[in-house]
Amino acid sequence: MDTILGMSVPAFTTLHVAISLIGILAGLVFLGGLVAGRFLRGWNGVFLIFTILTSVTGFFFHSTMIGPPHIVGAISLVVLAIALYALYGAKREGVWKPIYTITATIAQWFNVFVLIVQSFQKIPVLNQFAPTGTEPAFGAAQGIGLLLFIYIGWRAVKRAA
Repeated sequence: MDTILGMSVPAFTTLHVAISLIGILAGLVFLGGLVAGRFLRGWNGVFLIFTILTSVTGFFFHSTMIGPPHIVGAISLVVLAIALYALYGAKREGVWKPIYTITATIAQWFNVFVLIVQSFQKIPVLNQFAPTGTEPAFGAAQGIGLLLFIYIGWRAVKRAA
């Protein structure tokens, strides 16, 4: 029987999904605070920890080749490294304040991007509209998500929490 970190693959998958959903929820609350002009320190911490864990645990799934999930995870970790520097190294001072807001928004967008991909793959009612992930319904969902996060990021930078 295949295992990942001593857990069955289904158990590890459930843990990975739970970590991802906690990161997404915390990120939505945190970004909502930024848009409202408030820096929600506790929600920010939960968002960062669980978003990093989401990307890291994604690499533990068995795969014979590097694919889109690995690339998204690697880019997300680079974005998160910049965010961590902006937050802890530069203390969000000067130009690092909007850089933190932008990188946090991008990291959350990656979370939601993957959520949309997984939703279309795993939820039958969505899968019927985009079974291969190349159909207009999938593109529209991803496009709306991207536009929403561009707007959220713009509003959050303007509010400069």
